[in-house]
This record gives sequence, C-alpha cells and structure tokens, in this order.
Amino acid sequence: MNLFMFFHLYLHYYIEFQQHFSTNKTRYFMFCLYSTVVHTSRNPFLTPSLSLSLSLSLSLSLSLSLSNTHLKAGEKMSVGMLRWFKVAPVVVVAALWVVLMCDAECGYEGIFNFGDSNSDTGGFWSVFPECPPPNGMTYFKRPAGRASDGRLIIDFIAERMGIPFVSPYMKSIGSDYKHGANFATLASTVLLPQTSLFVSGLSPFALPIQLNQMKYFKSQVDELYSQGSSNLPLPDIFGKSLYTFYIGQNDFTSDLDKSGIDGAKQKLPQVISQITSTIKELHGLGGRTFFVQNLAPIGCYPAFLVQLPHGDKDIDEFGCFISYNNAVVEYNNMLQDALSQTRQELPYSNVIYVDSHKALLELFQHPTSHGLKYGTIACCGNGGGSYNYNPRVFCGNTKFIDGQNLTASACEDPENYVSWDGVHITEAASKIVVDAILSGGDDFTDPPFEMGC
Repeated sequence: MNLFMFFHLYLHYYIEFQQHFSTNKTRYFMFCLYSTVVHTSRNPFLTPSLSLSLSLSLSLSLSLSLSNTHLKAGEKMSVGMLRWFKVAPVVVVAALWVVLMCDAECGYEGIFNFGDSNSDTGGFWSVFPECPPPNGMTYFKRPAGRASDGRLIIDFIAERMGIPFVSPYMKSIGSDYKHGANFATLASTVLLPQTSLFVSGLSPFALPIQLNQMKYFKSQVDELYSQGSSNLPLPDIFGKSLYTFYIGQNDFTSDLDKSGIDGAKQKLPQVISQITSTIKELHGLGGRTFFVQNLAPIGCYPAFLVQLPHGDKDIDEFGCFISYNNAVVEYNNMLQDALSQTRQELPYSNVIYVDSHKALLELFQHPTSHGLKYGTIACCGNGGGSYNYNPRVFCGNTKFIDGQNLTASACEDPENYVSWDGVHITEAASKIVVDAILSGGDDFTDPPFEMGC
C-alpha cells in the first residue's frame, strides 16, 4: 500500500468516525483507538501493521478534534491536553513510520500465480517426465522444473518480497505452501483447449482449471490449518497476497501458423473476458491485489521467426515481425482497458496492468544497452545461424533426423542472451524485466506500483 492509498483510507474513516463521536465529550484517545482498530481490522485490504498505523493517526486526529470542540464550547485547556498537543507530532510521525517501515514483506505475505511456462516453477514436470538439462544450469545447477537456464520473473518477484520461491500446486512431494501456491503449468491457455495434450500440445490445466485448483486449495487451508498442517499458510493469507497472472501467449500462438493473425484475433475478447472474470472470482475469495502481465513481443522470439509465415517487408530494423508484434499490442491495449474497468468494479482492490511487453521489447531491440549481447538468437538450440532454433529438436533433446543425431545444446554464456530456447527468456532477461516493472513508476504498470522492498 502506498501513501496515497493510506491517506485515502484515512480521510474515509476520519469523516465516518468524526460524525459518530463529535458530540460526545467523554470519549478521547483510547476509546478512539479501540474503535478504529476494530473497524479498520475488518478491512481485508489492510495488513495488521497498516491497520494499527491508520488507527493511531485516526485516533490522534479524532481526539484533537474533540478537544478542539470542547475549547470552542468555552472549556479551558488542561495540563494534560496541553501535553497531548505537544506529543501529537511525534504520534503522527510514528504512525507514518509504521506504514513505511514496519509492514513486513512489503505488505504481501504470499503469491498465488496463474500462468503457463513463462511462470511454471515445476507444475507440468511434476505430472509429466522431468524437465531435461541444460534447463536450470545457471542458478539451480540442475533442472528445476523451469523452462529457462535459471530463475523466472515469478522467482525474482518472490525474492523481492522476501519469501521462498512459490511451490507448484501439482508437486506433491517437497512443497511448502506457507507463502502461496503456483498453479501455472507449461503449455497452459486461458481458454479451455478443445483437444488433448497429445493432439494439440496444450496443457489440460487451463486458467479455469487453475481457478478450480485455487478454490480447492483455499477450502483445504480453511479446513486443515486448525488440525496443525505444517506446510499450509494461515487462513488469512488470501487477503494479504499478490495474485499474479502471466498467461495468454499460447492462446495467441497455438494456431498462428494455420489460422493467421486474423484467426488469433477472433478469440482475444474471450481470452480477456476469462481473465477478468477469474480476477472477480478471486476477489470473492479474498484476493485484493492482482498483478497481470501482458503478452510478450512474440514477433521477436526466435521460434516464431523461424516457424511463422512472413514476407521480407514484415521484418523491422531489429529483426522482429512487424505484423505479429502489432497484433500483440492490439491485444495488450484491450487487456489494459478491461483491467481498468475491472478495477472500478471491485472495491478495496488493486488491479495492476503490467507492461512486461515494453521491457522485453527493449531488450530484444537493444540488448547491449542492458549488458546483454544477443536478442533474437536462442542460447539453447540447434542450427546456428541468425536464430539457432530448429523446430524439430528442442532445447535439451537429441533426435535422429535425416540420418544424423541432432542435439539442441546450450551456449556457454546464457547471461548474454535474451532468449533461452527460442520460446522462453533467460534468467538475465527475467531479472532486468522485474527490475523495470517493480521500479515504481508509471512506465511499466497501470496504476503505478512499487513493492518497496
């Protein structure tokens, strides 16, 4: 919560309580403090420390207001009242200090994530065969269920919050859900797929299924926590968590080679409607802060540069598709408008549109400006050339093709690449994106959002 929101709530409660107490000459600071704590604690948007600091400020203002009312009525200022006026500035400063400094873990105690392979921390590979090396080579030094050489955007957000990496909901062994759960799985879509994974390559765990998993998770927390379950969060975590979304890329790209851009555009309104309806259902479960990333500039991804039909005039000066990136921007604008409307419909909520597209496009276009070297070349791939991507053999795999064994192996310096395997980004790119979107300005989030950690 920022200071703007703090003072907004402060004025709201001040007006409400002043109307209630202004005629009573016997209720002073302690009664005001008790009353405001009770009422602000019922606001699910407030953490305990924010509730206390807001209550301190309200109580001070109310009691001073009452004292001022008494003086206007002809009463003399007592020695106690005089002392109270002297300590008032100290109380105000202390309350504001609590807001800025004492709200542990930036005001968020957990993450509930919904997404695809861009934020899957092991869900898909807990169900299907293990993610092969060299995935995980940079940070984990082994495959860690992530389609990258190391940490993902969701991992860096968790680090900034001061909590452990979020455990996959699908991982039954070794998971710790005290700080939330990750429902994302590789190849997931927003809309329910019409065929099986083995036909379309799309995960059965689409966003509606992930939402159902979240509902079941909450019901189990409410039921089992009182029985002493050690790996579950407190039941009040749902109003104190960040709800992150990074999903929709597979809805956009799964049929691009067949249906083209116009075919992909036809289902985009349904995709956005499903996202906003999911946010509203999560709000009903107690969620208050929703962090929704838009679509990446897929026209700069090596896999799509190799696989999608295009003409020479469709390539910009940076080597990216013009038409496909324009279509993504059109979707992102629609998403931003829809989230703005959703924000107005949900009380005590913060629905944040996150422009990770802008941060990633900058990396693909100007990698050297950010300490990287290669934009549209995959680190882990096969074939070399302009993209180092072979659609017949994916990162970490070896296949016998045309009379020879082909292996998609990793480069020795993934820290210099934006693209990891042609479809996903490197740890280095993820960190740069997170630094940008959590910078606190309005360049990458709407409304401005700063984690303050």
